[in-house]
Amino acid sequence: MHHPTIKAFFHQDSSTLTYVVHCPVTLKCCVIDPPLDYDIFSGNLTSNCLTPIIEYIKRETLSVQWLLETHAHADHVTGSKVLKAKVGGQIAVSHGIEDVQNSVKKMLQLSDEVLTTQVFDKLFEDGERLELGELTIEILATPGHTPDSVTFVIGEHAFVGDTLFMPDSGSARCDFPNGSAAQLYQSIQKIYQLGDNTKLYMCHDYRPNNRELAYITTVAEQKKSNVQINETVSQAQYVEVREGRDAKLAIPRLLYPALQVNIRGGNLPQADSNGQAYIRMPMQLAD
Repeated sequence: MHHPTIKAFFHQDSSTLTYVVHCPVTLKCCVIDPPLDYDIFSGNLTSNCLTPIIEYIKRETLSVQWLLETHAHADHVTGSKVLKAKVGGQIAVSHGIEDVQNSVKKMLQLSDEVLTTQVFDKLFEDGERLELGELTIEILATPGHTPDSVTFVIGEHAFVGDTLFMPDSGSARCDFPNGSAAQLYQSIQKIYQLGDNTKLYMCHDYRPNNRELAYITTVAEQKKSNVQINETVSQAQYVEVREGRDAKLAIPRLLYPALQVNIRGGNLPQADSNGQAYIRMPMQLAD
């Protein structure tokens, strides 16, 4: 059995980890959760953060097969569409993206726009397997943070998206549309069943107490010492703590622009008559 070669790239602005995973025999690769840089003041999107990824792919003479999203992110704008134009690959997401599209459409009253899943090259199902040269990527549905959340399992390596964080940071929030703490608890149990030696690769690391960046752990380490959901924590206990914490969290800084681009597969909203694309966000007097 061949083992994947894995290279991580850290996006400082959103604390996101992007992974390039390739088959050492065929040099076919996938890219998991690539971001773009977004200037919230000007609205400009740039791809500078993709440059090291592209340089690595070219230097290693890799052939990009898949651009994989663990879910529709609310904290960064996806770079998959830009990366596809530069290095190729098929953009693939969970069938659950349709649920997210409908939720965002309702939340932001996008009633005059047709959102379609056809902006993605492939929609995958729970348990489906994707070929990556002589490697196999297994799709494990892990909803809770969002309804479209998945984990990508390649042998004894699992890319968990926004489910677990490093043991000192707990787990992902569950207060987005159609999120569920109870569902995330069950999803994490599925991850824990992968086997104690399975390596888990985080989608984010927020470096609590200014510790050094860390993004790889194991099932055994999470079960033993995760501060929110170790093996001694019941579902009821987890849900109580998770929901209590979520009630106090501010919304992500880039939630509105990120979701409106990400549910469109990296495409901007339809331009207005002046040729300019715009995003929508709610506004109200808070007092």
